[in-house]
Amino acid sequence: MKVKEVMTPKVIRISPEETAAVAARTLTHYNIGVLPVCLSDGRVCGVLTDRDIVTRCLASGSSPERTLVRAIMTNTVVAAGPDMDVSAAASLMARRQVRRLPVVEGGKLCGMVTLGDLCRDEQSAPDATDALSEITGNVAKW
Repeated sequence: MKVKEVMTPKVIRISPEETAAVAARTLTHYNIGVLPVCLSDGRVCGVLTDRDIVTRCLASGSSPERTLVRAIMTNTVVAAGPDMDVSAAASLMARRQVRRLPVVEGGKLCGMVTLGDLCRDEQSAPDATDALSEITGNVAKW
């Protein structure tokens, strides 16, 4: 099975020139945890998570109303291609310790795939389970 068969094709995204406050409101409004950061032509230049806003903006004392997304986003984008096998995507998530992957074709965002998407498919659910186990295995025990 291919990523394009399980991905979400319509993805909420944000510009690198928006503020962290706009990003936080967008994440809250859509009840999501990550925003692909895209240039006006659709090319992905980063990703922004709710955790990025907390650790790189709020925790440092910066104002979310004045901090631009480009200043706090993750610049290194781990992405899948639409024709990537879902087991390869799950393996990539595990290796890179991420639960969501932008799906990029020709440098442009065309979807998003999550561990949840992989779990919905009977064939890829074991790969997703293994990936989640590997990701959460690195979480410190309290």
